[in-house]
Amino acid sequence: MKLKVTRSSGNVFRDLGFAPDEAAHLLVRSDLMIKVQKLIAARRLKQAEAAKILRVTQPRVSDLLRGRIDLFSTDALIDMLARLGVRVRFVLKPTGRGLKAA
Repeated sequence: MKLKVTRSSGNVFRDLGFAPDEAAHLLVRSDLMIKVQKLIAARRLKQAEAAKILRVTQPRVSDLLRGRIDLFSTDALIDMLARLGVRVRFVLKPTGRGLKAA
């Protein structure tokens, strides 16, 4: 039996069927969330310690570490990264679908 392989669009959320706009937002939020998770792990912070640094509750840190992306806005994740000493900068790239600049 031959397996059917579908090429990825480059955005797993788009591949899962989310609308293009929502998929783009989810991808940004997931990248930010993963960075926060990795920093907490690299610093070997306990959830209570991370909560104090991030100025949130321990259950909120638990949600973050369990990947509950639906509970975190882009702004909240950027604030957490700032509290961990990370400055966030975005790289904007044209999609090729938009209008051309004059």
